[in-house]
This record gives sequence, structure tokens and C-alpha cells, in this order.
Amino acid sequence: MNKPVVLVVDDVKANIDVLRGILDDSYTVLAAKNGQIALNIALKAKPDLVLLDIMMPEMDGYEVCKRLKAEPQTHNIPVIFVTAMGEVENEKHGFDLGAVDYITKPVSPFIVEARVRTHISLYDQARLLENTVKERTAELLKTRLEIIQRLGVAGEFKDNETGFHVIRMSHFTSLIAKGAGYSDDAVELLFNASTLHDVGKIGIPDKILLKPGKLDAEEWLIMQSHSLMGHKIIGSNTSELLTLARSVAKNHHEKWNGSGYPEGLSGEDIPHSCRITTIADVFDALTSSRPYKKPWSIEKTMEYFIHESGKQFDPGLISILKEQLPEFIKIKNAYQ
Repeated sequence: MNKPVVLVVDDVKANIDVLRGILDDSYTVLAAKNGQIALNIALKAKPDLVLLDIMMPEMDGYEVCKRLKAEPQTHNIPVIFVTAMGEVENEKHGFDLGAVDYITKPVSPFIVEARVRTHISLYDQARLLENTVKERTAELLKTRLEIIQRLGVAGEFKDNETGFHVIRMSHFTSLIAKGAGYSDDAVELLFNASTLHDVGKIGIPDKILLKPGKLDAEEWLIMQSHSLMGHKIIGSNTSELLTLARSVAKNHHEKWNGSGYPEGLSGEDIPHSCRITTIADVFDALTSSRPYKKPWSIEKTMEYFIHESGKQFDPGLISILKEQLPEFIKIKNAYQ
């Protein structure tokens, strides 16, 4: 079993040697003679504890502690000041910077051993708890995403017997979002939110949803209601994911020129994520079999998008679709 790692920081070699002699049997002791070296070692080695002198030239122990606490990689590493400065004000300043304890010079071997052992034990417990929380959080997130994806597929099963439409178009949204400069987190968020774009179809009667011919005016109005129905089904939860899903469900049939539904939004008034979802949804709808149509070829589909650029679709996103078309085709073939 590997020994815990302790980083000793002091500009006086004799002080380092004293602490090394106390700790060597139970710990792997690393040493730094100034603050900058200590910071470099801490970032690379991630010690389990830092024993830090205060009075050092160039960069004192307070500044070293401040910088350690400012770095995400070293923020949680416990710091114990080892110093001859025993004034209450000095101790308070150290604790304010994030130190966990003080040991005064000349050091007592028993105190050094006890304090180091105690704070490494506490650090181990904190890390164990943090990892447990991360695992539980990841499990809950995975479960929540699975429920959302299943609900999205449920909306598609009524008019698509495989439910693969929702899978393909979610991947399509990711490709366009990446091309539009979305961050990785934003791409993943839209990927998951877009699975619920058509959840409102759950509330549309089968005689309309599965009608093999053209819908009459009354039927078309009922069909259009699925966007507001989806918005209502998703509800008012304020989480980032469901807020985006609610917007996508409501607005993915809005058109760039304002002729869409349910509110007739146009141009930049349509949320950008919804403009992306619209293109992904229409691309898959056109290239797939539906009760009322046979699938279009890729060539015919792209002609339609080019013709409707600036009308139905955001022209800036159509250029991204053209760039990503080979990847679209790969996804199309992978999820048949």
C-alpha cells in the first residue's frame, strides 16, 4: 500500500530534515525550499497534506497557501502552518486563508505525528464522501436522463414504430450545435432536451397522427397543438435541462420568416436551440418513411433546405448542415 504523501515547505534545510526525520517511516516526504517550487510540486504530485513555513523570502507561506486554495487541483489539500510566529493574529490570518492547523517551532515529534495523522485521516474521509456523492449524483443524473429519453421515445412510438427518429434527430442536433460553436456541456444539454421535442404527440389521436393522407384544416389544427401540449407535459420544473426541453417542445415548429406555430415567432426571436432542433427534425422527417409519404433522397432533401433557407430555416445553420452532411448520413445509416 502506498504511503500518504506530505509536502514540507521551508527555506531552511535543517527544518526540512527535522520534519523528514519525524515522518519518513510512515509517509512519503517531498520537500520544497521556496514557495514557487512548492506550488509546482503540489500541482504535479497532489500531496495528501502540506506542512508550510510562513517566513520565507520572495513568496511567504501565506501567499503559497492562498495560491494553493485558488487552484481547483489543490484547493482541498489540507495545509498546516509550521512556524515560530505564534501570535493570535497570525493564526487567524492563516485560518482565514484556508489552513487547517498550526504547529509552532521548535516542533514536538509527537504533536507533528498526531496533527499530520489526524488531518490526513480527515482528508481521506472527505475524499471518500465526495466520491460517494459524485457516484450517487451521477447515478441520479443517469436515471433522470434515461426517463427523459424514454418519454421522448414514447412520443415517437405513436407514429414511428421503432422510435429511432428521436435518437437520430438528437444526434443531428448535436452535430449542428457543435458546428455553431456550442460548448461540450451545451451540446450534451441540447442532445438530451431535444429528445422531448415531440412528446406532445402522446396527446394527438391516432386517427390524425397515423392518417395516410393529407390532413384537413380541422385535423391540422389538432396536430399543431402537440407543441403546446408538449410544453405543458414537461411542466414548470426550473432545471436547466427541462427548461430547455420545454422551449424545444414548444418552438421547434416556428419558422425563420414567422409563418410557423404556435406563436409565429421569426428570426432571432426564435431560440437558437429551437432553430437547430427544427433543422434536425425536418431532415429526419424528410428522409424517413411516414404514413403519408415515402422517404426523400439526400439530394432532394438538401435542395429543399437550400430553397427554404431564410424562409423556414435560419440561413446560418443551413451552412452548418451542408458542412456536417457526411456525418448526418452516417447517423442516418447507423440508426435505421
